[in-house]
Amino acid sequence: MCLAIPSRITKIEDSLATIDVDGVTRQASLLLLEDAEVGDYVIVHAGFAIHKIDEEAARESLRLIKEAASFADEAESREAGDG
Repeated sequence: MCLAIPSRITKIEDSLATIDVDGVTRQASLLLLEDAEVGDYVIVHAGFAIHKIDEEAARESLRLIKEAASFADEAESREAGDG
């Protein structure tokens, strides 16, 4: 399964963006987007920004990802306690 993560562009140099995901920074290629700017939210998959999204959609997606991770952690904790 692949997961594309919403990220905010904080810096652009040539066709490489520095992106921020909840305080974690990474690099992503902008070769697939023509009009990306600092401050834009983008969907990043496999190191490439593949689509621009609005801030509200990005924040909601990140909230849902965190919620799903929390459920997975809780389930893992329950399973570890049962064994």
